[in-house]
Amino acid sequence: MTGGPRDVAALVAAIEPYDDTERAQQADVLAWVASTSDIYRRAKPATPPRHLVSYAVLTDPRGGSVFLVDHRLSGLWLPAGGHVEPGEDPAVTAEREALEELGIKADFSVIRGCLSCSTRGSSPGGRWWTRPELESADPALFDPHMGRFLAKLRSLAGISGQPRA
Repeated sequence: MTGGPRDVAALVAAIEPYDDTERAQQADVLAWVASTSDIYRRAKPATPPRHLVSYAVLTDPRGGSVFLVDHRLSGLWLPAGGHVEPGEDPAVTAEREALEELGIKADFSVIRGCLSCSTRGSSPGGRWWTRPELESADPALFDPHMGRFLAKLRSLAGISGQPRA
């Protein structure tokens, strides 16, 4: 993949939506990518206002824990990630961000139809959140869609139950 708009559209179209919300978001992203040739951030903080970002989500598929970083600007706990550079493949962005933010080299492999990342290393400003911690934490600490994302992740990993966070 080269990271151009057509490649990004193909990547997004290949995602199997978890629910109706994700299905609507997928359609919205596909319409956006089809409507513009400029899907990358050109200037900080947000020019153009809508642009690609990519995340590297570290997970423990056995227990459902995830590693999140304390994002200074948003005030939220989020997966490591960042802005996709012009023409960059989103997977390359995830690899770069894992190295920059977590100090690890990501090793992506496909497991049950989703990308899983094996890692070694640690990160200041980040921590593992266990499933009980995620379920009992104030949802305002996370992206508004974190609960749905974790439910999909657990479904793909074969972990039962639904998170509340």
